[in-house]
Amino acid sequence: MTESTSIFQLISQASPMVMAIMLLLLLASFYGWCLIAVLEVRFWRANSQDKAFENMFWSGVDVKTLYQRLQATPLRFGLSAIFFDGFSEFLKLRQKGLSREQIISGTERMIRIAMNRQQHLLEKGSAVLATIGSVAPYVGLLGTVWGIMSAFLGLAQVEQATLASVAPGIAEALIATAMGLFAAIPAVVAYNRYTTRGEEVYEQRMLFAEELTAMLQREAK
Repeated sequence: MTESTSIFQLISQASPMVMAIMLLLLLASFYGWCLIAVLEVRFWRANSQDKAFENMFWSGVDVKTLYQRLQATPLRFGLSAIFFDGFSEFLKLRQKGLSREQIISGTERMIRIAMNRQQHLLEKGSAVLATIGSVAPYVGLLGTVWGIMSAFLGLAQVEQATLASVAPGIAEALIATAMGLFAAIPAVVAYNRYTTRGEEVYEQRMLFAEELTAMLQREAK
């Protein structure tokens, strides 16, 4: 009997409670890896789109021309959405005949709202990774405790307790802890990774927002 076969046999012979916990952890691990893949693609796309828009923005094109181009684009993400929302608010406030300070203050407020909205869309799902990383070990530990309890209760039904009789139950229980760690470790690593990357993206967008605000201040004169 190979090691892998014996592990699968232990899982198949687990009690219904431990089996349910193992299935829950397996689903959590699968869902966590799916979120990691989605976040990786999302961050890569966000960086690519931000760089492309920033190159276009600083290429010397007129901001009104750029705004008109974006009006024809139904889907705007990242810096393009921040610029579009901010410049739209700038034009609306200027048409109302407000003072320069009111125009800039309202525009800055809209830019901050757009930045927070885009950041939320970018990091959507990362909180679930944090939940998996913090809860999965405890769920696995619950399966281990339950399995060990079942193993010791089973000893009461035999006349002579031996290592051979108790070892399978304990091994079965420890598999639940291993599965909890298997689900938690990648989730924690991924959460820390995307939290750091999210902060970097936000700082880059904040720098762009400050440059955009300075440009609109000159336009508002």
